[in-house]
Formats: sequence, C-alpha cells, structure tokens
Amino acid sequence: MKFAFPSRGIGAVSAVLVISAVNPAPGLAQEPIDSLRLEVQRLAALVDSLSSEVERLRSQGLDEEADDALARLRDAAASAAAAGGGTDPEAPAENPQFVGRQRSLQQLNPEISLNADVFAHVNPDDADADNFFPREFELSLQSALDPFSRAALFISRHGEGPEVVPFGGELGHGHGGEEGPEGEEEPHGGGGFEVEEGYVEWVSLPGGLGLKLGKFFQRMTTLNRWHAHALPFQSRSLPHLAFMGEESLSQTGASVTWLAPFGGGASGTYEATVEVTRSENESLFGESTRPSVLGHINAFWQLSPSIDVEVGGAWLNGSFEAPDAFFDRNVYSVEAAFNWIPPSRSRRTGLTVRGGYMVLSGLEADDPALAGSGSVGGLWTMAELRLSNNWLVGARFDRVESPIEPDVSQWLFSPTITWWQSEFVRLRAEYDVLSAFEAEPSTGMFVLQATFAMGPHRHATY
Repeated sequence: MKFAFPSRGIGAVSAVLVISAVNPAPGLAQEPIDSLRLEVQRLAALVDSLSSEVERLRSQGLDEEADDALARLRDAAASAAAAGGGTDPEAPAENPQFVGRQRSLQQLNPEISLNADVFAHVNPDDADADNFFPREFELSLQSALDPFSRAALFISRHGEGPEVVPFGGELGHGHGGEEGPEGEEEPHGGGGFEVEEGYVEWVSLPGGLGLKLGKFFQRMTTLNRWHAHALPFQSRSLPHLAFMGEESLSQTGASVTWLAPFGGGASGTYEATVEVTRSENESLFGESTRPSVLGHINAFWQLSPSIDVEVGGAWLNGSFEAPDAFFDRNVYSVEAAFNWIPPSRSRRTGLTVRGGYMVLSGLEADDPALAGSGSVGGLWTMAELRLSNNWLVGARFDRVESPIEPDVSQWLFSPTITWWQSEFVRLRAEYDVLSAFEAEPSTGMFVLQATFAMGPHRHATY
C-alpha cells in the first residue's frame, strides 16, 4: 500500500513516525512479543511508503523538494532522539541493558487470602459450656488463568460452636464433638481442613454463556453462594439449616449460566443456570451419589440510581437413599431482595431487605409405603439498615417445619448490631432466640462475632 502525501506534508508525517518509533506507548514494554513484532512491521510499512513517495518526487524532477523532505526527516529524528534522552546514533552504546518481556514468576502466583470467624457466646441455659470458638479459618487461592478462564480454591477448617440447630439440639450446642476412643466427646474444635470450593470457570463463552467445573456453592438461593464469614447473620436461614444442614449446599459437577442478551437497567437483566452435580449432601440425599439437577432463574431491575430489586427461583431434584428407603426428593425456593442505596451517601446510609420461601418435597417415614410422600416448608426474612460509615443494625425472622415431624415447627428471631472497623475487620453482636410454636419455652443466646480478612479477597458477596 502507498500513501500519496503532498511534498509539504511529508516532513510532519515523518516526524510523527520517528517520534512513535523512538518513544513507544507506555504499555508497549508490557505487551507480548507478538504485539511488538506487529508494531515494528507497521512502522516498517510506513517507512517504505515514505521512501516510495520520495522516489516519486525524484522521478518527477522535484529533486529539491525530495531533498528537503529527507532533511526534515533527519531533523525530526534528531529532535526526537534528543527529547527521549538519546545520544549520537553513531556512538557505541555503553552498558546496554536487555529487558525480557516474558511473564515473571511472581505474576504466575495466585492471589492468596485468609478469612476467619472467631466467636464468643453466652448461653444462660448452659453455664458450663465453652465460651470461645474459632468457628472457621478459610484459605482462598484465586487466579485469572488467561483472558477466558479463572480458577479458585477455598480450603477451610470448621470448629463447632454456638450454632443454631433446628430440631437437632439445644441452641448453642451444635452437633457436639466427635467421640473419642472411650466413647466420650472430644472438645469442640472441628475436624481437619476440607475443600469448600475448587473449580475452573470460563467467563467469556459465545452467546452469553459461562461454564464452571469442579466443586462449588450451588444456586439454591443467593445466600447459599456466600461463604460463612460474609453472611449478614451468624448462620444461614432456618429453612436452609433444617433441610440442607449447617454448611452451604456444595457439590461436584458442572454449572452452565446464560445471561440473556436483552434487557438492562429498568427493563431488567435476566440470567438462567443449570447445574448437574453428584449428590453429596447427606441431609438431602442420604447415602445417594446419583446425579442431582438444579435449575435457577434470576431477574434484576435497576429502578432508579438508588433502588434495585432482584427476584429469583430455584428447583433441585435428586434421590434419597438409605438402607431401607429410596425415593425422589425435590427442593423449591423463591426469593426476593430490595436495596436502597443513595449513590451520594452509599457509605453512610442504605437499606437491604431479603426474604424467601423454601419447600422440601419427599419426606422420610417410619412406614416404607409412605416414604417420599408429603412436604414441609419454611420462610426466611432479614433486613440491614446502615446508620453511618461503620455502624449497621439488622434483624431476621425465620420459621420452618420439621422434615422429620411435619406437625412440629420452630421460629428464630435475631437482632444484630455490626461495627465495621474497616473493610478487613468486622465486629458483630447478635442475640438469637429459637423457639417452637408449642408451649415449650424459648432459648436465647448472645453471640459476639469477630471476622477479619487478610489478602485481596475479603468478605465478598455475589
């Protein structure tokens, strides 16, 4: 390709070319070598075009103008070299330095973070119980593998302490310690380290698709995806605890997410997810390792700069297996969230309200003929109000029916006050009241929770 520059403009174009060659763009030194090679080829093509233009001027007998153009090119090169701190091009280089553009070993390291929950609690009904518990230490390693995929690994150690346990024990007792060699309980301290999540994720597939492979927190309500240290209260919802256990629903398999290409803003953003995993949750599936399927849909509307609303629904299907029982099991959930956060005061005020309803279908029964029939449900609600940069107050109310005895139900009420010292340190005071709707008295427990984070990944939510 040739560029037909007028003779009076060749000097200006030449100067731009020389300055670009002598002083490359600031980010060029960090680009891969292939990008640098393409840039050199482009500059070489421009030089060839300018040379052809000079030859054209000479062929037309305009030698004087051609000489002037070459002179201006040399002057521009000398000026650019002087401005860039250059020296005489004919002088030998002193102490030349060669800079490699390969990726350094430090850049290959993943981002490493540590999050921790430490509890102190007082239970008037159990004066002899331990009062301090390191409930969780979580180590996370996350890395962007390339522009198309990323990977994450979360390894945690859980200690058993002041958990809320519906229908399974008194408030604050958890599930007890593990039995020692003489049949006595070991002190509360939890087991060893375990993998909470470990997956690779492709985020830029065609058609708005995303793919995740490995072990991950599933899309059974938004709160199920949050790690324990990021929860707005000390435990997950009462229906979650009764139907799926203390931990998040985390299983191994594949997750495909589709982000709809339409909508946006007030018209809504829509997302659909399908997950196929191996059944690993004992509360839901017993001893089954058969595949389970989860479908989730979600809609988000930005109603104004200050207000957004989110609505979602999920369905989980699997099979429950035990030595004397085998039946299908389903979990259905719907949820909604409302956020009011004024942009100009986002650090000083705001209100978040969440709630949902969950149904477990397929119950255990003493009579094998009745196994798998019946269903129970539970609702959960929570709210947090920001008072200032550091202070928040909140409350939740949950109610759930027992999956073992459907005629029995419990409710939980928990007011909280939270102080964020910084985005890395949080202190929370919470009072949990757990009670049955029958004549049984309620039990209460005061919890002081200290959460801290080390590293780039803090108490993240989705």
